[in-house]
Amino acid sequence: MTSGNGSAPVESTRLTHVADGTGLQFGWDADARIEVRSLGTEVVIEANAAGLRTLAGHLLVLAGDGVPDGAHLHLEDGNGLEDGSVGLVLERDDDE
Repeated sequence: MTSGNGSAPVESTRLTHVADGTGLQFGWDADARIEVRSLGTEVVIEANAAGLRTLAGHLLVLAGDGVPDGAHLHLEDGNGLEDGSVGLVLERDDDE
């Protein structure tokens, strides 16, 4: 489900971590716009204020108490990111 002005979902997206059944709820600001570009040795994440709040919220969900190692969220062109974006995976990794 996408908004009319981009590809960010209007409603919350639910991701279930299959390994132990932990459900994570990721919310989206209504007007979020997020674009990810690869510039060789750098990655640029460009977003409006709503997009930055959305990304911050995603990271806080993954950083939450009880969230298992390996929990992750895939953002892709047409699925949370603006058209033409490269894919972005946000993943929790507690291994040192």
